[in-house]
Amino acid sequence: MGLQEIALGGIYLSPLLIYAILGLVATLVTRTLLHWLVGQRALWYEAWFDVSLFVLFTAAITFLFTVLLESS
Repeated sequence: MGLQEIALGGIYLSPLLIYAILGLVATLVTRTLLHWLVGQRALWYEAWFDVSLFVLFTAAITFLFTVLLESS
């Protein structure tokens, strides 16, 4: 059960919020590294690229945490 609510000070939070924040941080780090390595002109449609990275990282983090929590 990887997507159970987390009680924080009497407020129930979805773990997907935490996964999305982690996905955003991973996206920002990856985007910064790519701009530093290949330059800004090499990336076409930067907004689509950023959204795609965010969705991929968030899905991967959700999958990994769900698998890890189910196995323990």
